[in-house]
Amino acid sequence: MLTAYASLTVAPSLLRANSVTHLAPRPGYGTDPLLTKSYNPGDLWPLTLSEPQRRLVTVLCDLIIPADDRSPSASAVGVPAFIDEWVSAPYDANAHDRELVLEGLTWIEAESQRRFGKPFADASEAQRTSLCDDISNRDRVAAELKKPAQFFARFRDLTSGGYYTTPEGMKDVGYTGNVPLAVFPAPPAELVAKLGLA
Repeated sequence: MLTAYASLTVAPSLLRANSVTHLAPRPGYGTDPLLTKSYNPGDLWPLTLSEPQRRLVTVLCDLIIPADDRSPSASAVGVPAFIDEWVSAPYDANAHDRELVLEGLTWIEAESQRRFGKPFADASEAQRTSLCDDISNRDRVAAELKKPAQFFARFRDLTSGGYYTTPEGMKDVGYTGNVPLAVFPAPPAELVAKLGLA
């Protein structure tokens, strides 16, 4: 009984101490941005990618999601800028991606020079595709290509995530989002019958 009573008297001070600790900003994170203001890339933290790396990222993004008759390419909707912001962000979760992406871009550039004698961005589409085909499946690559394949898988995820969260990307997959409807149509009769709900 005495222990329970003692814990009740100590608990409020511990809760206050913890709440103050959690409210203090972490070093390097700064404060929240103003949500009513528009920001340009690099306004919140310095960007990581150099101009040659941005060029390589642009070409690689467009190899992953090229323009077609329905939708623009990944670079046309700003995916390279999204990736630069992502790998530049000062958060713990982004630090691993920054290292993986920078190492991967270095590898892909060196491999393009080794295979084709030119930068990846200057290689032909067939050459770029053949290089990426070699690292596009993490489960089937040779042991020496495991790390480049890991990079390519993550880069492909970042490209897709950046693309399909834009209005153009959402339109491409037919996502309408949370929009008001004048009427709410019933499910098709054949579906209702198939589910046994008729």
